[in-house]
Amino acid sequence: MKLLQKAAKQRQESIEIYRSSGHEDLATAEQIELEVIRRYMPQQLSEQQLKNELLTIIRESGASGARDMGVVMGIATKKLAGKADGKALAEMVKNLLTTTS
Repeated sequence: MKLLQKAAKQRQESIEIYRSSGHEDLATAEQIELEVIRRYMPQQLSEQQLKNELLTIIRESGASGARDMGVVMGIATKKLAGKADGKALAEMVKNLLTTTS
């Protein structure tokens, strides 16, 4: 799973770099590879599904502010492994904890 996630992340970064430098042909090739890799990965949670999962984790863990981000991230990364991008996960946890405190 981690290998697929790493490969997908690399392809996504390459696509962004190629597109920003005007190499659409290379970006297209990377996009095709990314689509193949994603076929073997679990389906990603939608933004709303991710938010609901994180709100449940926050409630169950008793987290009450930004200082509890490490606790929530520890639980969330284990529970949602492969179902959400780590960067998006961290950003949403931070936003939820700052709005709930």
